Parts: sequence; C-alpha cells; structure tokens
Amino acid sequence: MLELLDYAFFRNALLGIAILSIAGGILGSYIVTRRLVSISGGITHACFGGLGLGYFLGWPPIAMATVFAVGSALGVQLLGSRGRVREDSAIAVVWAAGMAIGVTFVFLTPGAVPELNAFLFGNILTITAADLWLLAAFTAALILIVGCFFRRIQACAFDPDFMSVIGVRAWAWNGLMTLFVAVGIVLMIRCVGMMLLISMLSLPPLTAELFTRRLRSMIPVAVGVSAAGSLGGLLLATAVNVPASALIVALQVAIYALAALIRKLR
Repeated sequence: MLELLDYAFFRNALLGIAILSIAGGILGSYIVTRRLVSISGGITHACFGGLGLGYFLGWPPIAMATVFAVGSALGVQLLGSRGRVREDSAIAVVWAAGMAIGVTFVFLTPGAVPELNAFLFGNILTITAADLWLLAAFTAALILIVGCFFRRIQACAFDPDFMSVIGVRAWAWNGLMTLFVAVGIVLMIRCVGMMLLISMLSLPPLTAELFTRRLRSMIPVAVGVSAAGSLGGLLLATAVNVPASALIVALQVAIYALAALIRKLR
C-alpha cells in the first residue's frame, strides 16, 4: 500500500478525503439535526438538470450545476420559510424537475456525454489539484462561518420561530447554511457522484447521533466516522479493484450498523 503514495492521484485522493470529511461532517450534522436529509437528495438531483443544460448549451457543466443547486436550495428555503409550501413538498418538486430537465437535455445533446458517469457515480481517484484548492477554500469558509456564529446558527436551526420573535432573521441564517449545503453538494459530486452523495452526507452524522444529541459534539464524531469510512473504503477498493465510492458508502453503512449494535448492547 505504501507504494501508492508515490502516485500524485492517490495523494490527491487522500487529501480530498480529509477535506471532504470535514465539510461533509459539518454540513451533514446540520442537515440531520434540522431533519432535512431529503434536501440533499433534492439539491443533488436538481444539479442533474444543470449538468444536462450545460452539456446541451456547451457551457461548463459544473457552473450550470452550481446555478441549479443554489437556485433550488434558496427556492426551497424561501417557500418553506413563508409557509406557502411544506419543505418536503418543495423538495419533491425540485427533485423531479431537476431529473426531468437533466434527462431531456442529455438526450438532446448531440453525440455521447462521456463525463456523465463520473458525475453520476464519481471517482475520488480522479480528483485534481484544482479540485483540492476549491474544496479547501470552501471548507475554510464553512469552518469560519460556523465557528464564529455557531450559537446563532444552532438556535435558528432548532427554533427559527422564537429567533424571529426576538428580532433575529432566522430565515437569513438558515438560508446561508442551505447555500453552503448547495455549493458543498456540487463540489462533492465529482468525488463521490450523485448517486452516493446522500449517503456521504447522512450516514456519518446519523452514526454520531446514536451517541450524542448535541450539535457541537456531533460534528467532530461525524467527521471522524466519515474519514474512517472513506479512507477504509479507498484502501479496500485498491485491494479488490472495485469503485471506491461504492465501498466507501458500504463501509459507512457497516460502521453505522456496528454503532447501532454497540448502543443497543450498552
């Protein structure tokens, strides 16, 4: 295994795992505590609409996916905060519309779309130095915002109505975190793919939630579980020659099952 460190792509994958684990642990813990795990699925599938439109127009697919992700996330947040539509209903609409738009424009795009499988299923071994810089900058901004305004973000997430009554714009803080979730999903798609991204964002914090209900302590546990599952899945994938993304999620499922068993025995 040590000889793999001689290859730049494997070193990039290891660094990507470390950065993704931190960002995914923070965002996933926020999503799970707000009971909005489905929003990650809605935004992920909305990204597919941006990818399809980008391929059809000849524009950068990731840029278009970002536009769709941010637009759908803020749309869900706006509709939910004003009480016009329940958030789960808005997520369902975004989910279906994104997939429909994506499939339509991919079908209309002349020729094949060779990079589509990479966006759908992902391959962390293809992560580049430019991807690492983007992920690092995003994660640094996320840590800075959450670290400086943790108590306010936590309060707005758990009781937005009370925070609004005392004069705090809860919708703005929740909207900011939803925006981070949307951008984070777009950046993580390249590494783990659309199909497995939901598991990456939900399984580590769900495992952490088995042992703690406090957001402050849930985040580091989720980061640790994500890092352990991702590193173990990557090393196992190199040994058995199967896609790393699938084994990463499978190992995280196993970690969750083991943690649930330990909690039950205790």
